[in-house]
Amino acid sequence: MKRLLVILSIGMVMTSIAVCNAEEKEKTEDALTTIVTAPIKVAEGGLQAAADVAGGGLQVAADVAGTAVKALVGIGEGVQTFFETDILAGTELFVGREAMDSSGITLGVSLINIYQQNMRGGLSTHNKRGRFMGRHDVEIAFDLERLGIVEGGGFYVNGEGSYSKTGGIDGPSVGSALDVNGKSKSRRSMVISDYWYQQALFDGVMQIRLGKLDLTDGFSCGGKAVAFDGSSYAGSNSSRFLNTSFANNPTIPFKSNGLGLALFYNPNDFWYVAGGMSDADPRLNSEENGFNTTFHNEDYFLYVFETGVVPQVDSDKGPMTGAYRFGFWVDGKDKARNSNGRNYRDDMGFYTSCDQLIRKENNDPEDSQGLGVFFRFGYANNDLNDIANFWSGGFQYQGLIDGRNKDLCGIGVSQALFADSSSSYTDNDETVFEVYYNAKVSSNLSLSPTLQYVMDPGGNDTATDAVVLGLRARMTF
Repeated sequence: MKRLLVILSIGMVMTSIAVCNAEEKEKTEDALTTIVTAPIKVAEGGLQAAADVAGGGLQVAADVAGTAVKALVGIGEGVQTFFETDILAGTELFVGREAMDSSGITLGVSLINIYQQNMRGGLSTHNKRGRFMGRHDVEIAFDLERLGIVEGGGFYVNGEGSYSKTGGIDGPSVGSALDVNGKSKSRRSMVISDYWYQQALFDGVMQIRLGKLDLTDGFSCGGKAVAFDGSSYAGSNSSRFLNTSFANNPTIPFKSNGLGLALFYNPNDFWYVAGGMSDADPRLNSEENGFNTTFHNEDYFLYVFETGVVPQVDSDKGPMTGAYRFGFWVDGKDKARNSNGRNYRDDMGFYTSCDQLIRKENNDPEDSQGLGVFFRFGYANNDLNDIANFWSGGFQYQGLIDGRNKDLCGIGVSQALFADSSSSYTDNDETVFEVYYNAKVSSNLSLSPTLQYVMDPGGNDTATDAVVLGLRARMTF
């Protein structure tokens, strides 16, 4: 019995030792496993973390790239830059274009050929000089925002040439003070008439334009051409009225293109204010680069200030937009008084203009078909200027004939009132009536017959009224 108890005791001890050894072995194995697998787990965690970081970075990069692509696609699909909006609103810039090239570089070539004949009255009906005249323009615009160079920036260059030694029929045949052909210029092969840079600031609230420029090229506010003396219906001799008096107010002493600066501020689409200055004594033939006359000899500058509103009138076809402008100018160039011949500087005058759509054909907000009206008035000192007062007004209808939605038809009247003290004119005024129809033959060609009736041409009380027929052909590429 004792032997049995000893054996059982030894067995229990051995079992305990075995169990303890098994537990220690298991603990040891677990420790070894932990030691071996810990670096592997750490490595796996690092790899996973790196993968997560890399994946996140790739996703961010993809999002950024996608956003950039969407932005470029958005511009290409019709979202205009500030530079493009102003270029397309310009009265004589890329006339007829609805969009610029999405690449950021837009090239335009246009040819205008005009035939005019004085049918009766005026100076002569037999003088054939200047009946045929033409003009060619090469325009290029660099939209620096589309090119990814400068946000809100753009650069514009225009080269122009013309033929006809007399610059049209007005001088040899009609003798009008207002000029029956606003596109006429004397013969020249090609000169750089414009080169200027434009920059949008403060999210487009302000625009700055600097270089050799035409102040009347204008800006856009609420989709209307404004600043300076702009008009949506009577602002372009290329596609609308041919007589110069309908393109700009002759009481404002706008000069040939010279070095200048224009500032445009429009905090919203309803109201704007603008100021501009340019060389008041540039070379008339535009062959100078502008520096010779701007920074040498007398410091003559023309200053123009304008403000206006662009309201919308409700109708059953949607809102009809109009523009109402008021401005004044200061001419720093010496002028001789009509009364005593003495020179006077810093001449001043003011002007106002408006245009309003009064009948809309359909409810498409992008469609401008319908009837519009326009009006201009200007005042200048009658002792320093030959034209003391001026007014013009008229109508334009786009899409008058069914199926001819791009065609334009206009009728207008303008009158220049001459200064009593002026020795250049023997009559009190000159009045012009003009009617035109601009047919859009194709996307590249338009034909426009015009008829003008000029009463008392040149303010000459002995001259009979003139009747001028014309045909204008414009090709764009």
